Amino acid sequence: QVQLVESGGGSVQAGGSLRLSCAVSGYTTRNYFMGWFRQAPGQEREGVATINTMSGSTYYADSVKGRFTISQDNPKKTVYLQMNSLKPEDTAMYYCATFPVVRPVRGTLTESEYKYWGQGTQVTVSS
Repeated sequence: QVQLVESGGGSVQAGGSLRLSCAVSGYTTRNYFMGWFRQAPGQEREGVATINTMSGSTYYADSVKGRFTISQDNPKKTVYLQMNSLKPEDTAMYYCATFPVVRPVRGTLTESEYKYWGQGTQVTVSS
């Protein structure tokens, strides 16, 4: 069973930085996508960034390009989301999610593609 454990959320002032971590366990393949999604109160969940663990290819939502960076530490089976220049509108519950690559696929932030989800970690940015 694939399991995800997020950490690193918290409160920060606008312009500040936070780094989220997501540790994965249970995979028997090395080829999977690890993505970050977020959901603000009263809003739909949206994709933020994703990385392919085999190729290292990354993909970002336009709203975070240039401010957020997704990276991985393969030996630790951990993915990170470095969030800089945070804005109040970045306030949300952030979720880590993953799916194994079983067919050729480009980076996707389509929620339905992701099979396993973490419990979420709260990020609050104050103005």
